[in-house]
Amino acid sequence: MAGILDFLNDIIWSQWLVWLCLGAGVYFSVLMRFPQIRLIKDMVGQLFGGQESDSGVSSFQSFAMALGGRVGTGNIAGVASAIGFGGPGAVFWMWAIAFLGAGSAYIEAALAQVWKEEMDGEYRGGPSYFIEKGLGQKWYAMIFAVAAIIAMGFFLPGIQANSIAISMENAFGISPVITGLVVAGLLATIIFGGVKRIGKAAEIIVPFMAIGYIIVALIIIVLNISQIPSIFALIFSSAFSSKAAFGAIIGQAIMWGVKRGIYSNEAGQGTGPMAAAAAEVSHPAKQGLVQAFSVYVDTLFVCSATAFMILITGAYNVSDGAGGFIAQGLPGVEPGPAFTQAAVGSLMPRFGGAFVAIALFFFAFSTLMAYYYYAEVNVAYVTRNFKNHKLIFNITRVTLLVMVFVGAVNSAGMVWALGDIGVGLMAWLNIIAIILLTKPGIATLRDYEAQKSQGLDPVFDPAKLGIKNAELWNKINAKRKAPKAEKSS
Repeated sequence: MAGILDFLNDIIWSQWLVWLCLGAGVYFSVLMRFPQIRLIKDMVGQLFGGQESDSGVSSFQSFAMALGGRVGTGNIAGVASAIGFGGPGAVFWMWAIAFLGAGSAYIEAALAQVWKEEMDGEYRGGPSYFIEKGLGQKWYAMIFAVAAIIAMGFFLPGIQANSIAISMENAFGISPVITGLVVAGLLATIIFGGVKRIGKAAEIIVPFMAIGYIIVALIIIVLNISQIPSIFALIFSSAFSSKAAFGAIIGQAIMWGVKRGIYSNEAGQGTGPMAAAAAEVSHPAKQGLVQAFSVYVDTLFVCSATAFMILITGAYNVSDGAGGFIAQGLPGVEPGPAFTQAAVGSLMPRFGGAFVAIALFFFAFSTLMAYYYYAEVNVAYVTRNFKNHKLIFNITRVTLLVMVFVGAVNSAGMVWALGDIGVGLMAWLNIIAIILLTKPGIATLRDYEAQKSQGLDPVFDPAKLGIKNAELWNKINAKRKAPKAEKSS
C-alpha cells in the first residue's frame, strides 16, 4: 500500500505540477499587468471594505478564513524543510512563488465570487462551482469536489492534529489523548456554529497568531540586526549561483523553494476561493485582491519570519541529496519544527520548545477550521439536491472531529500520503480550470479598474461582461438597490 501511495504521489507531485503553478502565476501576472504591484493599495483597502450580511461574511473574515488555511504547519515545518533540502536560496524562490502566485490567487478568488451560489441562506462557491458553471463540465467539477472532500474531510485534519499532539507532548508532557479531546472539543464549538462562527473565530485567532509569531521573530532579528545584510546576501547568492545550496545545484533551491512555497500559500490549489466565495462584496475583483494579499501575508511575512530566525541563528542543516550534509548547524536533527525550536531557544532558553508548540497549536487549529469549511463547501456541492443539508453537515462535522482525535493519538503515517494525493489532484484540476477561464477572470479586473477610474465604487454586472450562469448577482444587486429606493421614497 505504501509503495502504491508513493508511486501516485511521485506522479501527482512531480516537477510538472511545480512548474504548472509557477507558470500559471507568471501567465496571469503578465496578462493583468502585475496587479500585485499596481494595486497593492487596493488590496489593503478592500481588506476592510466589505460588511458581513445575512448570507455572507465580511471581506476581512473571508481573508482570515483563507489565511487560516494558508498559515499552518507548513509555515514552520515547510520552511525548515525547504532550507534543509534546498539551502538558504530556497527562501528566495518561496518569495518568488508568493509574488507570482498572487496572480493565480486573484483569478481563482474572483471566479469563485462570479459563480458562487446561495444555499441554506449562505454563500458557497469554489472550483467545483465555477468549473460547472463557467466551463459547463459537471463531471470535472464532481471529481474536484470528491478530491477535496477526501483530502480536507478525512486525511489532512488528522495530520494537523498529530502535529499539535506531538508538539504539546514534547514541550509540556501532555498526553496525545488529552490533546486530541481538547482540540476536538474546541473545534466542535466553532464548526457547529456554521460559516459565520468560523469567520468570527478566524477574525480573532488568525491575526493574533500571525502577529505574535512575527513579533518574536522581530525580537530575534533586532538582537542580531548586524547579521541581516549577510543573511540577505546568503539567500540571494545561494538562489542564483551554481552552488545554490552550499554546493548543491541551483535546481534544488528552485524546486524546494517553489514546492514548499506553494504548499504553504496554496495559491492555485483551489482552497482559497472556497473562503473567498463566502464574502459579501459588490464586485468579485474586491475579494480577488484581498485573497492575493493573503498570499503575501502567508509567505512574505510568516514564512519569512521562520526563515530569518533559522538562518540568523544557524539552526539548520543542509542535505547534499546523497545521505550526507553540506552544512550542519544541528547534527542529527531532521528538518522540521526542531529547527525553529532551536533557533528561538538559542536566544531564549527554555522558551523555544514552548513557543513553537503554542504557535503550532494556533497555526494548525486555524487550518482545521478552514479544512472543515472547505469540506463542507464541497459536500454541499455534491449533495445540493438533497433536502436535509443540516443532517449531512452534522455527519461531516462528526466525521472530521473523529479524524482529528484519531490523528492526535496515532502516527500520521500513510495519512500524509493520502492527503497529499487529494491536495495534488485539487491543484491540477483547479489550475487547468482557471487557465481555461482566463477571459472572465481577467474581465473582472478590467471592469473593476474601469469603474474605479470613473470614481465609482465598482458593482458587478455579469450580463454587461457577457458572463453567463451568474444569476445570483441579479439578486445581490437588487438587494443593494432596495435600501436606496426605500430611502429616496
